[in-house]
Amino acid sequence: MGDWNLLGRLLESAQEHSTVVGKVWLTVLFIFRILVLGAAAEKVWGDEQSGFSCDTKQPGCQNVCYDKTFPISHIRFWVLQIIFVSTPSLVYLGHILHLVRMAEKEQQREETGGAQQEPLVQHKPSIRDVPGKIRLRGAILRTYICNIVFKMLFEVGFIVGQYALYGFELKPLYTCNRWPCPNTVNCYIARPTEKTIFVLFMTGVACLSLLLNLIEMYHLGFTKCRQGLAADHCRAPAPKASSNAPREISDHHIPRCPAPYSLPRPADPTGATLKPSRSPRQRVWESKDQL
Repeated sequence: MGDWNLLGRLLESAQEHSTVVGKVWLTVLFIFRILVLGAAAEKVWGDEQSGFSCDTKQPGCQNVCYDKTFPISHIRFWVLQIIFVSTPSLVYLGHILHLVRMAEKEQQREETGGAQQEPLVQHKPSIRDVPGKIRLRGAILRTYICNIVFKMLFEVGFIVGQYALYGFELKPLYTCNRWPCPNTVNCYIARPTEKTIFVLFMTGVACLSLLLNLIEMYHLGFTKCRQGLAADHCRAPAPKASSNAPREISDHHIPRCPAPYSLPRPADPTGATLKPSRSPRQRVWESKDQL
């Protein structure tokens, strides 16, 4: 089988900006799918057609019976499954790289033409948080959710497709009556029990990946709902105090809300420190104090 290093590096780059459940999904993909498929499954299947035999010598009969029994090889089917399931993560990675590149271009334009821009213009929020990772919000969050949804759809589609093509068990004996077979012939496959174990294992891993995607959707929904409730609580007006109630309120009754975005105070172009202006009455009292 081909080299998986390039796909592995791309998926690792994408999962660096995902949730904890997404990182677990990547581990399951590499260890229980790619590693098992490359190390053991290929050796079990090998050249399937050479191990497929029928009790007839009619030319062409064995080939058509093999095509009827196995429309597509299990190994190639699982390789296609890995490619399709990994494609949404690669699209998500491409979206992140596009946004990062656009942010870098915007920063370069600000650095080159910063003197000509107004100092009080509010800039767009950065797509990175404090540690430097990508924030899951806005367009990135929508792309990430679409990534999970399409992975679930591909998993379900390939599980149903595998059941429709082969079922979840390989029989030692298959019958075939296709032309040019002279009559109904019996055909046999090699190591049916061992192959059935691998089929069940790969199907179980696909179900596990589907379960991880469902957990990740629930995790994202629960987290965003909790953040939305916290934001609504911060925006809620404070209760009006009665006339008989004390004016002092304890700190634990005041909601802890994040400070709003504030622009920095512009500096004096001459370099002097700006002082607040004083009214005429304040200047009169200061002159009396000096006397």
